[in-house]
Amino acid sequence: MNKLKIAVQKSGRLHEDSMMILKEIGISIDNGKDQLKASARNFPLEVFYLRNGDIPQYLRDGVVDAAIIGENVLIEKGHDISIVERLGFSKCKVSIAVPKASKAKSLKDLEGKRIATSYPNTVNQFLEKAGVKANLHIINGSVEIAPNIGLADGICDIVSSGSTLFKNGLKEVEVLLQSEAVLATSPQISKENQERIDKLQFRLKSVLRGRENKYVLLNAPNDNLEAIINILPGMKSPTVLPLAQEGWSSIHSVINKNDFWNVIDELKANGAEGILVCPIENMVL
Repeated sequence: MNKLKIAVQKSGRLHEDSMMILKEIGISIDNGKDQLKASARNFPLEVFYLRNGDIPQYLRDGVVDAAIIGENVLIEKGHDISIVERLGFSKCKVSIAVPKASKAKSLKDLEGKRIATSYPNTVNQFLEKAGVKANLHIINGSVEIAPNIGLADGICDIVSSGSTLFKNGLKEVEVLLQSEAVLATSPQISKENQERIDKLQFRLKSVLRGRENKYVLLNAPNDNLEAIINILPGMKSPTVLPLAQEGWSSIHSVINKNDFWNVIDELKANGAEGILVCPIENMVL
């Protein structure tokens, strides 16, 4: 049987997050140690474990049908590759950083300077846009040490927490772009495998919605029922059930995690009691 071939980074945080979300959408994978690929037990799918920087070319050539990959890598090496879903994890940024003692405060201050990077296409694009000319030193590996050994005046690299910059005596002066994990597809994907991607994408959307929301159950006095319902729109409308105690109702609804504490404060102010909060595995709409 022709299987859907999907690439993931072979190690690191993006690998772990990718395998976790595949598990959450019901894909069971026999993942042996040091395997280059593994098959799913319950879906016509094979996972290929590849170097992140190689994945765009594998997609372009049709060696794999899809990939979970950092958006920053596609911007650098796969601008012609289609993104079908943003996944909301493995977030980072691509930033310019210089030694803490440097007087540079922005990209324009690096005019004529040396920048070490693993992202030459991305840096050149932003330098051109800013009208800045600099000399790039392309490095694969520990870019952060370049200023300390006199190889460069600044660097451009991915930044997650900023701890690596701090440890190497660097400060961020410009953010070029924000990045996250995305699901991307090959321009050569077959119709059959596109249908399989559509199924996976449906599952992914359900999991991602679940991550963004919380399920709440609460007791509300009937005198304030309308006000509390207006605070809780839910997916369509809240579920309201009468309690055994006269004058009270149980309300079930969904709150977006970004609004969660503000909504809870409003509910309490309107007399809600016994508020229970539950995580949501999936939201299938």
